[in-house]
Amino acid sequence: MLNVRMNNYKITVYVVSCWIFAAFGGLMFGYDIGISGGVSAMDDFLIKFFPHVYQTKLHAKENNYCKYDNWLLQLFTSSLYISALFASFFASKAATKLGRRTTILIASIFFIVGAVLSAAAKNKLMLILGRVLFGIGVGFGNETVPLFLTEVAPIQHRGAVNIMFQLFVTIGIFVANLVNYGTSMIHPYGWRISLGFAAIPAVILFIGSFVITDTPTSLIERGNEEQGKSTLVKIRGVSDVEAEYKEIVAACEQAKQVKQQSLKNLLKPASIPPLVIGVLLQVFQQFTGINAIMFYAPVLFQTMGFKANASLLSSVITGIVNVGSTFVSIYLVDKVGRRKLLLQACCQMLISQLAIGAILVKSLSETGTLNRTLAAIVVLLVCTYVMSFAWSWGPLGWLIPSETFPLETRTTGFAFAVSTNMLFTSIIAQLFLTMLCTMKAYIFFFFSGWIVVMGLFVYFFLPETKGVPIDSMVERVWMQHPIWKRLF
Repeated sequence: MLNVRMNNYKITVYVVSCWIFAAFGGLMFGYDIGISGGVSAMDDFLIKFFPHVYQTKLHAKENNYCKYDNWLLQLFTSSLYISALFASFFASKAATKLGRRTTILIASIFFIVGAVLSAAAKNKLMLILGRVLFGIGVGFGNETVPLFLTEVAPIQHRGAVNIMFQLFVTIGIFVANLVNYGTSMIHPYGWRISLGFAAIPAVILFIGSFVITDTPTSLIERGNEEQGKSTLVKIRGVSDVEAEYKEIVAACEQAKQVKQQSLKNLLKPASIPPLVIGVLLQVFQQFTGINAIMFYAPVLFQTMGFKANASLLSSVITGIVNVGSTFVSIYLVDKVGRRKLLLQACCQMLISQLAIGAILVKSLSETGTLNRTLAAIVVLLVCTYVMSFAWSWGPLGWLIPSETFPLETRTTGFAFAVSTNMLFTSIIAQLFLTMLCTMKAYIFFFFSGWIVVMGLFVYFFLPETKGVPIDSMVERVWMQHPIWKRLF
């Protein structure tokens, strides 16, 4: 394998537009994460679809931790991720056979149809069906966009470009919080506006899929060598791309020899380390507790005693922190590397979660509220927690699996990572409100325990991949690692 250091490139307006349009797939994902909890807390939505939850919520003496515990309400959120789980495997095949660009187009179509159906829902079945279609879009988008960004990025900026996906996820969450804050005051159809607005970024993604190019790797992999080379020239902004082109061709030739049994190839030494790390990063990402907070931030803040609008406003604040902190990751990831960001964040998230849990155990009874000072401290701690996640486990959970698989198992391996993320996202979405009801404030200690496990895993098992060409990972990373090299 050639060892190429790609210093000869220009960042052109066209390639930046490709990054931005593709990253709208992340905005769609983030918008859904942010919109679900806000809509679930709207009285008009509960009255129409979940009247029992609404009646329970009205009881003044009702347990703070249990007033939203309803499996159908949780299914409203989790159904999207269950469908995304299965869709990601079909997306893997589509990304390989049809190319990254076409797969992104397919994702945008499912997003649009799902958004329209959800906004127009007349009953629970129609509502859940809309969520399922939206979930298929998430499965196709989350499988393809990180791979697309990784494959078109120059090596020196691969981390920063890939993190645009997570940046747009955080922007989507923030926009969703703003939309929910506004539509919560529009009765009785504010929830329809919240769900329907998802069609706007979906249409942008649809239009963008006709603007962006397919990746050189995808084109060459499908036998279009000349088009792949001309695309490489186009996205690099220079004519001298021979060295990088030869590396991609060599990787594709190697992949062709073993491509027919990509599932079996995942068990070969070159793919085992990225598979184990890719899957576990997705599990750990969800067990930080981040989506529990992002899905249900309005509900969570209401549990702490905030009024409905105040809780949505608090969610907007955490959304701003989320977006701002992702820029920190974009700036630092290719300078300090992946490992340091992950380890630092584990320490900060652990302190935040333990402090939140301690305050709630001591001061929030089942029927009381937090006083103004403690409530403000909890919001501040949630912001510190979100901040550390946004520059580490959020973006790097997608970046590391997308850059570490060899080409012959890249789409299949990444599909396993995406489907694992969707599986555990759906589990958290389906169970969080029940866990909150059962474990009460101790749920924060539950997530704290997982953060300790995550930190140990990174310290012992995760090598640094900063600055390593994606087609040289086996020789330069896995074969050099004190644990993983034993496989070779």
